[in-house]
Amino acid sequence: MNIKYAKIANQAESFAAAIAQAADTLAISISPEQIGQILRYLDGLLLWGKAYNLTAITDPNEALIKHIFDCMAIVPDLPFLDKSDIRLLDIGTGAGLPSVMIAILCPTWQVDALDSNQKKIRFIRQIASEIGLKNIRPVAARIEHHQVDEPHAYQVITSRAFAALLDFVNLAEPCLAADGVLYAMKGKLPTADEKQGLESWQIDTKVISVPKLHDDRCVVYLSKTSKSS
Repeated sequence: MNIKYAKIANQAESFAAAIAQAADTLAISISPEQIGQILRYLDGLLLWGKAYNLTAITDPNEALIKHIFDCMAIVPDLPFLDKSDIRLLDIGTGAGLPSVMIAILCPTWQVDALDSNQKKIRFIRQIASEIGLKNIRPVAARIEHHQVDEPHAYQVITSRAFAALLDFVNLAEPCLAADGVLYAMKGKLPTADEKQGLESWQIDTKVISVPKLHDDRCVVYLSKTSKSS
């Protein structure tokens, strides 16, 4: 199928190869169809970026690395990656980073993309329809108003530079399953001060490497500490 791109027409072929190479570097299994979905998402992100205030990045190469590769890099370390039918909530998803990327690369998961910005949620809804992404549900709401019952709680809740760790935990905990994991994308490793107030949580961190990006990146896992009997 000959797909027309608005913003990456001249780079689509090279970008497809770069995405495949990044997936190989990250040990992510990826199909040509998934690469096509990522390309169309990137093109839409750049096309509607200014009108919907989606991203300040306008250069396609920079967006490929700082948005697409950055979000791809967290996928291999997601909790429960070996399981199907995982329910994931991405808080403050913005233009769908990382929710859209997770939905594309984890097709057996159900991903809820939550943001209070109506324009950004409309963009996610439209682009998901265009690329045939059926396992994502855009939700226009603040996290404070997105309460769920335990049977419908999320096993994984993600955030990408959404808030300080303590704020993230306080806001996300009501939506988290009992055995669930909070998964925060950060730049530098959290300091002892940033972990204050989280003594009842198990906190694990891992430095990650984003293909072609030289900035610091890490992921932080937070799970509820088991109470001793």
